[in-house]
Amino acid sequence: MSTSVNINELNELVASKHNFADIVVHGMDQTIVGQKHLIDSLLVALLANGHVLLEGVPGLAKTLAIKTLAQLIDAKYNRIQFTPDLLPADVTGTMVYSMQKEQFQVKRGPIFANFILADEINRAPAKVQSALLEAMQERQVTIGDNTFKLDSPFLVMATQNPIEQEGTYPLPEAQVDRFLLKVVIGYPTRNEEKEIIRQNINPEPKVVRPLLRPENVIEAQKIVEQIYLDEKIERYIVDIVFATRFPGEYGLQDLQGIISFGASPRASIGLAKAARAYAFLCGRGFVIPEDVRAVCHDVLRHRIGLTYEAEANNISADEIISDILNKVEVP
Repeated sequence: MSTSVNINELNELVASKHNFADIVVHGMDQTIVGQKHLIDSLLVALLANGHVLLEGVPGLAKTLAIKTLAQLIDAKYNRIQFTPDLLPADVTGTMVYSMQKEQFQVKRGPIFANFILADEINRAPAKVQSALLEAMQERQVTIGDNTFKLDSPFLVMATQNPIEQEGTYPLPEAQVDRFLLKVVIGYPTRNEEKEIIRQNINPEPKVVRPLLRPENVIEAQKIVEQIYLDEKIERYIVDIVFATRFPGEYGLQDLQGIISFGASPRASIGLAKAARAYAFLCGRGFVIPEDVRAVCHDVLRHRIGLTYEAEANNISADEIISDILNKVEVP
């Protein structure tokens, strides 16, 4: 009985703060045409306090999306263009000698912001990638003898081009695993493309005005942490993740030869957090199986290793995830 009372209270709490999501979505729609999945994914990552890896060809409003989000929330935004000659200090900062004070002073790098766009992250070598990913995981940066906490909220949106792979440094599995979501975005529809043309030949550019504050994000994140996750949903999440590791136990013998390694425990945590954030976006104080299914592809697609056999047969991680979702029993 107490559980139902708590859920009613949670529903009321979520309903009272749900306008946060409505304001962001409405604000983003004023600037970005289409790309609903991209906007929803950014919101899920922001509410779940995670990071996003975006894959898509150039010109799909990836940069515009995170810049608009930062402007709507009146938060600090920095863009880091990853190149082969980039150094870790170019991301985190370094010690600079001051002639006037005759001592070294800390010069903070672009990582000190609320929203970071890591553009074409796979263009930089592993040392630079790891400097960024350490900040993502620990939420702090060490420069010399000083350790600095990063501001909250803190969201990294890294992009990579799926077509051009020459001169790139693919992200190792352990580093990719630190991204809550990997989102693959496609081309707009015909009508959306026409609207994009109209917007971009208009001589008066749209001005994005701040509608929220960073404190509103932190408040919403705290509510998402309270959203009820039933034991049956936990079991469902664990079954999905275990099916990527031991597909034979779930009647998926066909997948045994095409999965080289399954999802890590971070996948289970990520599914739970992302499902809670999705429930918040839907205006609910509790998670249902549809929330898990809605975020499952984005949470798992970068956490499943494919064998040469899978690649030879053009079998993608998305197809594997769909097979697992169709087979694992829904509570």
